[in-house]
Amino acid sequence: MANTPSAEKRIRQADKRNEHNRMQRSRLKTALKRVLKAEDAATAQAAFAETSGLLDRFASRHLIHRNKAARKKSQLARFVASLSAKA
Repeated sequence: MANTPSAEKRIRQADKRNEHNRMQRSRLKTALKRVLKAEDAATAQAAFAETSGLLDRFASRHLIHRNKAARKKSQLARFVASLSAKA
């Protein structure tokens, strides 16, 4: 339990940041699924462009690790390329 007003404020700030970061990670997961659920190469390419930007942005904000962002971008690019090869 917080004993000082400043400690209470830090708890409020931490809770607010935690909620915001959780929403952002959820947004990222949805974007990743959107790429993987794409039926054709054009839709997948458009979703990949958006998701790639999100990954870079969240890595720069330290919401996710930069290596994880790079790994996900690589996996998604391979997936989009495989869809393009099928078409």
